[in-house]
Amino acid sequence: MAKLSIEHRTSYSYRCPVQLTPYRLLLRPREGPDLLLRHHQITVSPEGKVAWTTDVFGNAIATLTFSEPTYQIEIISHADVDLRSQAWPVFDIAASGATYPFLYDEQDWKDLGSLRNAQYPDPSGELQQWVRGFVMGNSTDTLSLLKDLSAGVANGVAYQAREIEGTQAPLKTLRLRSGSCRDLATLLAETVRVLGLGARIVSGYLYDPASILVGSTPGGSTHAWVEVFLPGAGWIAFDPTNRSMGSGNLIPVAVARDITQLMPVSGTFIGPADAFVSMDVAVEIALIA
Repeated sequence: MAKLSIEHRTSYSYRCPVQLTPYRLLLRPREGPDLLLRHHQITVSPEGKVAWTTDVFGNAIATLTFSEPTYQIEIISHADVDLRSQAWPVFDIAASGATYPFLYDEQDWKDLGSLRNAQYPDPSGELQQWVRGFVMGNSTDTLSLLKDLSAGVANGVAYQAREIEGTQAPLKTLRLRSGSCRDLATLLAETVRVLGLGARIVSGYLYDPASILVGSTPGGSTHAWVEVFLPGAGWIAFDPTNRSMGSGNLIPVAVARDITQLMPVSGTFIGPADAFVSMDVAVEIALIA
């Protein structure tokens, strides 16, 4: 178990005072069997009002409102967590889901809903054909198939950091053979859904003190990966960027059907079109002694 301190700092600057619209913050780490949240605090300059709620996925959402115009804004999220995930987890998959293809039970099928439906057009069946290339015969081990899919995404797509907003469609990522962690996560989620399995995208942080993992930066970094629902085991994490399974280095903040629902900080301003100067994001993850 690792006791960690996480600081996520986001700052914006403007050429002249602007009126800020309400900001939506998705910054509170998501508790679960592998993560205990001991403390979380959001600090804002200039001072604003913070109201908390939850979305349809159970993520904690903070809405930040400001009363006065400002030249700049700084949002700092600080969290202390216990990361309890195992480096080499063993998943207790029910016999009903151990071999693909399988059928979810009626309740899981209903509740997974759109999480098991493909989200992007595939008019020529190009993506389906690519996915089917990983299915070895009419009966194959489910977990091995998912590992192969995740490795296939990693092997077929070179990781490339992209600072610009937006996420590539799965077919574009396949054709370009390059993408960011969010592009790879979106591609993997879509391939899993093509097989009729439930998948959700996760945003959070990559804990990598040795700085050896793909997508990591010294100090800490935001990250995106995928969770797949299997009977008995529940949600299993797959990180195609690092060809890994399980939550050993992953600190989840939020889950959603689509990556566009997972922006950590989103908001805008009322003022001249050229008022915006810059946005800076910094993440620092430290081990608590």
